Amino acid sequence: MEDWLWVVIGILVFIMGVLVVKIYLLQKAAREIKEGFADRLITDTNTLIDISSHDKYMRELANTINIQLRKLRADRHRFQQGDMELKNAVSNISHDLRTPLTAICGYLDLLEQEEKSTTVERYIEVIRNRTEILKQLIEELFRYSVIITTEDDITKEAVEINRVLEESIAAFYVALNERKIIPSIKMPESKVICYLDGSALARVFSNLLNNAIKYSDGDLDIILSETGEIIFSNTASGLNEVQVGKLFDRFYTVEAARKSTGLGLAIAKTLVEQMNGTISAKYENNRLSICILFSDIYN
Repeated sequence: MEDWLWVVIGILVFIMGVLVVKIYLLQKAAREIKEGFADRLITDTNTLIDISSHDKYMRELANTINIQLRKLRADRHRFQQGDMELKNAVSNISHDLRTPLTAICGYLDLLEQEEKSTTVERYIEVIRNRTEILKQLIEELFRYSVIITTEDDITKEAVEINRVLEESIAAFYVALNERKIIPSIKMPESKVICYLDGSALARVFSNLLNNAIKYSDGDLDIILSETGEIIFSNTASGLNEVQVGKLFDRFYTVEAARKSTGLGLAIAKTLVEQMNGTISAKYENNRLSICILFSDIYN
């Protein structure tokens, strides 16, 4: 009887040993698939996932994932090609429009030197205003095409956000004063230093200040926290939640800013994200708040 008991125990131990080995090999194969999948998501390569396991089901899983990786790579290439074509088209269009627009402005200057009726003067003024809007749109288009085609050219360094923000506000002193906007500014006494592109950050602040001038009812609060969070907020009774939800969309404008190109905040969003930051907008109690947060803060 004892002999049979030992035989049964031996068989159970053998089965458990086989199961342990099997589980180990399955875990190893799963780990190889996981690591291979993660590597190929960030690397543009034709190399497929290969595993050491000979298990039928694990190899079928690896093969299925490889098929999806091939499709994903093909889709990525199509997207990159289409994106590059769009960027080049935007750049070329904005460049090609500059020459005829410059000629139109030149002829408008000549017309203003001629004798003309009040009606003609009014028409010329309308044409000049529309021309200025078109010039602004072309410049924004060109800048946007440059920004989205030079993502890899973002140069990050230790930047003092306090200084860049102060300089940006000072540059808009005249424009703010014309709108009778006296900004309320709150910054920490200590330097808030972040790993960013200084020029790109200045452009972001410039676009946000432009946005405040367009939509503000006459106030502007700017807050910089020690954690690197920057908030621009102002009363904007001419907006609503639906419009605010679209502010970062390319070419989106609202009636309150008919001279806007609809690219300023889109450019700001692109630059912030290129610097690994986040930007968001919310609308509560007739106040528009735009919040920027950078994670690479030096403590």
